[in-house]
Amino acid sequence: MPKDPSQSTKIEAAFFDVDNTLIRGSSSFLFGKAAFKKNFFSRRDFWNFAWHQARFIARGETAKTLSDIKDRALGLIAGHRVEELASMTEMVYDDYISPKLWPEVVRIAKQHIAEGREVWLVTATPIEIAEIMAHKLGLTGGLGTIVERKDGILTGKLVGKPLHGKAKAKAIRALAKERNISLRRSYAYSDSHNDLPMLTRVGHAVCVNPDKILTKHAKAAGWKILDFKKRELRANR
Repeated sequence: MPKDPSQSTKIEAAFFDVDNTLIRGSSSFLFGKAAFKKNFFSRRDFWNFAWHQARFIARGETAKTLSDIKDRALGLIAGHRVEELASMTEMVYDDYISPKLWPEVVRIAKQHIAEGREVWLVTATPIEIAEIMAHKLGLTGGLGTIVERKDGILTGKLVGKPLHGKAKAKAIRALAKERNISLRRSYAYSDSHNDLPMLTRVGHAVCVNPDKILTKHAKAAGWKILDFKKRELRANR
């Protein structure tokens, strides 16, 4: 059977979740920490954020912790100007996110770039953070949750749904159509079973620091598992 010419021109890509996959913990929390430093909110709100971050790291991603962190993060930026968010996003990356990056995952992402693939960050965090992270790391781009703006002011409301769960799979399908990406030949990386819709959409799924449910699924499916948390614990003993 002759090869489908449309398939031969398709490109490959790698899609990376961010929280607990590319970085340790929640990028939304790190954004909140920066907002506290900028006097955007109170010390009490900061400690509430810290408690949620500790749970996020200890227990992994759940729908409730993600919802709590998302709601608090949106509350922090409501009423501020778009320009303030842009300037703070750069500072958040340099001072808070960069030190939390998993160097092994960064190397994998850059290796995909070196091999000619597009690399996209796909995260529930605001798209501004996803885009600045991709830019700083030399990746192709970022997909994230979109916060509503009116007359240059952030309302604290979302445009559409948070980029989480099935929404991630929908987003990469749309991107693949737009950029002529073969999902069958592409890769996806995540720590959470909530990203199974995205992981099962590509031909090469890789689990990074996976939660218990994702570990079980990965073993059954024969997916590659990378656990840098255990390696880090061994190194610190």
